[in-house]
Amino acid sequence: MSQPVNQNPEQIARDQIDKRLEAAGWQVQDKASLNPNASPGVAVREYPTDTGPADYVLFVDARAVGVVEAKPDSWGERLTIVEEQSSGYAAARLKWVNNNDPLPFVYESTSVVTRFTDGRDPAPRSREVFTFHRPETLKAWVNAPLSLRAGLQNLPDLNTDGLRACQIKAITKLENSLRMGKPRALVQMATGSGKTFTAITQIYRLLKHAGARRILFLVDTKNLGEQAEGEFMAYLPNDDNRKFTELYNVQRLTSPSMAGDTQVVISTIQRMYATLKGEPLDEAAEEDHPEEQKWQRKQPLPVVYNPKLPPETFDVVVIDECHRSIYNLWRQVIEYFDAFLIGLTATPDARTYGFFQQNVVSEYTHENAVADKVNVGNEVFLIETEMSKGGGSVKARQLVEKRERQTRARRWETQDDELTYAASQLDRSIVAPDQIRTVIATYRDAWPTIFPGRKEVPKTLIFAKTDSHADDIIQMVRTEFGQGNEFCRKITNGAKNPKSTLAAFRNDYYPRIAVTVDMIATGTDVKALECLIFMRDVKSKSYFEQMKGRGTRVISADALQKVTPSAQAKTHYVIVDAVGVTKSLKTASQPLDTKPSIPFKDLAMGLLMGDRSAETVSSLASRLSRLDTKLDAADKDRIAAEAGQPLSNLVRDLFDAIDPDKVEADAKAAGHPEPDDAAMNAAQEARIKQVSTLFTGTLINMIDTIRRDYDQTIDHDSKDTLLNADFAGDVAENAAKITTEFAEYLHENRDRVAALTIYFNTPARRADVSYAMVKDLLARLTADRPRLAPLTVWRAYAHLDQYKGDNPASDLTALVALVRRVTGLDATLTRHSDRVRRNFQNWVLNRHAGKGEKFTEAQMGWLRMIRDHLATSFTIERDDLDMAPFDGKGGMGQMYELFGDQMETVMTEMNEALSA
Repeated sequence: MSQPVNQNPEQIARDQIDKRLEAAGWQVQDKASLNPNASPGVAVREYPTDTGPADYVLFVDARAVGVVEAKPDSWGERLTIVEEQSSGYAAARLKWVNNNDPLPFVYESTSVVTRFTDGRDPAPRSREVFTFHRPETLKAWVNAPLSLRAGLQNLPDLNTDGLRACQIKAITKLENSLRMGKPRALVQMATGSGKTFTAITQIYRLLKHAGARRILFLVDTKNLGEQAEGEFMAYLPNDDNRKFTELYNVQRLTSPSMAGDTQVVISTIQRMYATLKGEPLDEAAEEDHPEEQKWQRKQPLPVVYNPKLPPETFDVVVIDECHRSIYNLWRQVIEYFDAFLIGLTATPDARTYGFFQQNVVSEYTHENAVADKVNVGNEVFLIETEMSKGGGSVKARQLVEKRERQTRARRWETQDDELTYAASQLDRSIVAPDQIRTVIATYRDAWPTIFPGRKEVPKTLIFAKTDSHADDIIQMVRTEFGQGNEFCRKITNGAKNPKSTLAAFRNDYYPRIAVTVDMIATGTDVKALECLIFMRDVKSKSYFEQMKGRGTRVISADALQKVTPSAQAKTHYVIVDAVGVTKSLKTASQPLDTKPSIPFKDLAMGLLMGDRSAETVSSLASRLSRLDTKLDAADKDRIAAEAGQPLSNLVRDLFDAIDPDKVEADAKAAGHPEPDDAAMNAAQEARIKQVSTLFTGTLINMIDTIRRDYDQTIDHDSKDTLLNADFAGDVAENAAKITTEFAEYLHENRDRVAALTIYFNTPARRADVSYAMVKDLLARLTADRPRLAPLTVWRAYAHLDQYKGDNPASDLTALVALVRRVTGLDATLTRHSDRVRRNFQNWVLNRHAGKGEKFTEAQMGWLRMIRDHLATSFTIERDDLDMAPFDGKGGMGQMYELFGDQMETVMTEMNEALSA
């Protein structure tokens, strides 16, 4: 609709402001027809004050609560200089109102930009908002004892019981950021360090102590939403014996309706966009991982005002896995809300830092987590075969098997021409069973070397390319390992009972090996997992880091042994790279511009998730039209049965949705005799929205399966050849760097740390190195060089020395062994407890070989206790005899009774001999 003639820019802006106020629930009145009781919220134009007329005064239940200062659009960049004027009206005496208090809520607005200041805040500061708040919102705020930002000043000291140091630091710094009123904050914490637990602790404190009303927890896949819901249900505050969900209402959004009494809403960002638009959303749109999409829209999705979900609905928005590229395109959904934005990620990139305005309140890296025993590190084992590197070929004029990907129906036909295929085609259009067999058989033969001392295969997760590929892998694993169905299972969104299988993989002995495509690639906690096999490549750097994070979780020795009985401890995890994933080029994110060939599924899912662009509809219609001409009768019937109509009808509806004549007719029917661009766009969007309801995730997957690689050629004849199966070359290089850095650190501190001074300068006195000295060295090392955690350095030396024995029992014993290795007391890595046992045996033999008295069996029992003590505590002193386990056997008195005056001599000899 065109503007009335002879309007100046400010009048034009006021017309738009009127509409925005009305959309937000305000009745706009002229002062001449003033009736503040006409509606719960009334905005009065040109209201008189003792300093002049205010552009708008806002009344809630006939009570003045705020002012709006209107400016033309050209003032958008200068709105902040209007704040003095608007706050002056808020502080002025209003005509006909008996109230001397300043009005708390102040807005400055053009038709494009609106800024808001809450005068109840400490040091009130204006912020940009999507539009005006609703009357009921301002009523609730004005009746509350404090504003949210004032409530944040009153947060009590954090109760640190049950929290890790990294979580305490993250919460403390985040709350400092919130108190300062910073609108965005980024919490970077390594995978496995408890990001979600940290976020829930913060949410609990905001609801309980700061007066927050409702908080949104945003995820980007349905699986992560379900997992977050489970963590809220399990969360037990450290200052209350009731669970979180007993104290506050938590709702995982599965439809456009949101319960009014909900304090925490969990939603995918896709569903939140649909909810803003008041539309249903197929759950399939929430299952695809955004990092795996090969195409995305050029333009971000538009967001319009929704009175049922106004911008003030949430006080805080917590964005889980906020590094992902989806937030570049969906950022309008996040920025729609007048809320603090808190990002959680393990793998930020430049875009993440930029979105959160460089306000990083926590930087807890994987190296920090490994040093703190929150994570474990990894090693890489490469499997390279001829076919996985160079592909293969099928000869002409021979009978080959063809298999339909989804139904697995088979047939045989003659190959007319020679078929040469690339490695990238494997397990998609070409299946070479021997290539899969070679990789699996190599792992079968290598795992005892990769995990020495184990009696059972460690819990292993295999990443497959597709569901079809996963099925082929499962059958090959069972065959090559000679095991039954329970040994290897599939865990994907399309599998039967995936959650129960995941629970068994996490908690039970079987399955030993799980195969997944997507479901547990990110965010899912399987602490006992010790090996990841990549049989698919990954191009996204952040997604690859997330996938690796499945193996990095720590687990206690007892818990690990419940599912892997022969395991001593989880000291690291191993990446078995069968496709070059650790070497391939990784990108920070997927490109945002279109490619010459946009994947069909991405187009269709985009339409399903709210993409209303004519470009998408046109491309999709063209693809389906071409496909319709190629399908046989059986495929057409399958699609028609699922869609409820023939594919040709879907194509027609898609083309009709963007037909200019039909769109214009709709616009005219809606009351626009000569429709302008806005009316045409609205009519077209309505048509596209209608046709989008014809698509479902099931239908899209069916069409995609039929369209893409309908047949797979099974290359039974080609034999694959193993080229290499060994730890990656960069492991040796990294190991050398770590051992060099460790040795340099010891040399640098040889005169500053008591234990190092003895080992370097007077090694003959090494029996004097006490437990306290070693603890002091460990504390200094952890503080100075967290990446040089003793067990990390141990693995580096173990790789270089080709050590095949067990790992040390603790950091302290590992550290002593490493110091001995660096100072040359041991030529190769030697476990402290092994050396103590060997030295003890030699010492006893030497004592018995001489003419002196031989130890009695009672004395030997006591000496074995000292030996075991020295294996963990390095020295034995008189005071130790009054502690466990000696006190339970009679303590110092019993030892004196057994050894008499030789007691001190025996302890001195053992300290010297066993530390040799």
